[in-house]
Formats: sequence, structure tokens, C-alpha cells
Amino acid sequence: MRFGLGVMSTRTKIEWTEQTWNPTTGCTKVSPGCKYCYAEIMARRLKAMGVKGYESGFSLALHPNRLNEPLVRRKPTMYFVNSMSDLFHEDIPDDFIGKVFEVMKQTPHHTFQVLTKRAERMVCFLESRAVPDNA
Repeated sequence: MRFGLGVMSTRTKIEWTEQTWNPTTGCTKVSPGCKYCYAEIMARRLKAMGVKGYESGFSLALHPNRLNEPLVRRKPTMYFVNSMSDLFHEDIPDDFIGKVFEVMKQTPHHTFQVLTKRAERMVCFLESRAVPDNA
């Protein structure tokens, strides 16, 4: 089965992007905007279907085995990073986030879209690091 959810980064029906890339999955609610989180609902479905990577449903999980997915795609692609999580979740180690940004840097032919509800952590993380032009 193929899903646009990190079971290999695949095409998605999200109209403003082409692929999803989920090196992490799961999250915790931090704002009223999280009340109807589509990713949480989808994670429950994927867990019920037995999809690898969603054994714990929407509990936060790191997937180091997914880090290299954009490296193998040659066609320039617009990626939504972590459609099933928040890259700047407080429990994701800085070194893991750094690895995600390193992949972005190594794939300048792709464009990466990163959305977060944790803007303060993102600012702190990026203060001392260069943001790749394609992010």
C-alpha cells in the first residue's frame, strides 16, 4: 500500500505540495488549532490497518530509516515535511532535526515546506544554523 504519509515519501492529494516526507510521526496538542488534527485521525486509521511506522498511533516516533528518502528522488519535488508530525516538537532532539535539514541541504533540486505550531523552538533552533535556500 502507498500513502502520502511517510511509507516512502509518496504523492499526496494536498493541493499545495507534491510529496510528503515524514521522518517523524505523532505529536501532542499545543493550541486550539490542534483540536481537529487530521494527522491524528489518519494515524489512528493507519495503526488499525497495521501500517508500519504507526504501531503507536499518534505517539511521537522518530524514523531514522526515512531520512534518506528525498536523496533517492532525482525529479525536482516539493515536499511537505512531517505532514504527520511537527518537526519542532519539544521531544525531537536537535541532532535529529539537524539531520533533516542536512538532507534538505544535500538535495537542492527539491523544495521543502516545513509547517510548525512551535515557532519559538524553530527560531531558537535556526538562530545558529543556516537555512537551506530550498526550505
